[in-house]
Amino acid sequence: MNIKAIREQAVLLKQNINLSASPVGVKFIFKGAPGVIEKAKPLAGHRYCQALMKARRGEHVTIDAEGMSCPAAAAAFGFKELPDGLKNGMGLMGFGITFERETGQNMFKGMTTLEKGKLRALYLFPLETAEIEPDIVVVEDETEKLMWLALAELNNRKGARIGSETAVLQATCVDATLIPYVKQKFNMSFGCYGCRDATDIGPNETVLGFPFKDFENITGYIEKLAQKALPNSRRKNAYLNLERAESSQDNKCL
Repeated sequence: MNIKAIREQAVLLKQNINLSASPVGVKFIFKGAPGVIEKAKPLAGHRYCQALMKARRGEHVTIDAEGMSCPAAAAAFGFKELPDGLKNGMGLMGFGITFERETGQNMFKGMTTLEKGKLRALYLFPLETAEIEPDIVVVEDETEKLMWLALAELNNRKGARIGSETAVLQATCVDATLIPYVKQKFNMSFGCYGCRDATDIGPNETVLGFPFKDFENITGYIEKLAQKALPNSRRKNAYLNLERAESSQDNKCL
C-alpha cells in the first residue's frame, strides 16, 4: 500500500468501529539497516507499553535498548538479557502475580523473543499520519471494538478459527507485537499487570496485533461489517425486544 492509502484506511478503520485512539504502526529497525526517523521522538526511561500509549495519542516515537525501562520487554526484543530475578521465577512471585517459582519460570521460558543484539530500535506511530509501511499493526481499545477486528480477521481467514496465545504477561510487547511479527499471525491478549499499571488502558480495554500484510484485507472487511452487522448489533434489538416482552408480561400481572 502507498502511504496515502495507509493513512486513509487508518482513518476509515477508526471511524467504522469508533476507535477512541489511533491504530498504531510498529516498525522494527535492525542494526545495519537504514532507520533514521527524523519526525520521531527518542524515548528514555519508558516501557514499551508506554511508547505504544504515546503513539495511540498521536506521537511518533522510537525506543531502543537504552530507552527501554522494562527488563522483560527489553529481553523479549533482544536488547538485554532477562534478569535472574525474572528468569528464576522469583520476580513474578514478588509482584504477587504467581505463587510458585516454576510458574514464573515457565512463563518466561515460553516467551517469544528476537535474537539478542539484532534490533536497534522500534518506531511506533499513529497509522493515520504514517510516513512508512509498518511491520505490525497494534490496536488497543474497548473489547467490543476489538471483537470486530477479530471478526474481520476471521473473514480474512475464510472462517478458520483464530487461536491466540498469551501468558497474561507482556501483553503489548510480546502478545500484540512480537508474536504477530515473529509468527506472522493475528494475536489477541487480555492485557497484563504491567500495561495496566503503567499506562492509561482502561479496565474494559485490551489489545491485539496483526501483521501489516493483512491490514488492507482487515480494513476492507471492517468496512463491510460496518454496513450491516456492526450497527445492527450495537442497536441491541434482540435485547430491547426481550425487555419490552418482559415489561408487557409484568404489566399483565398487575
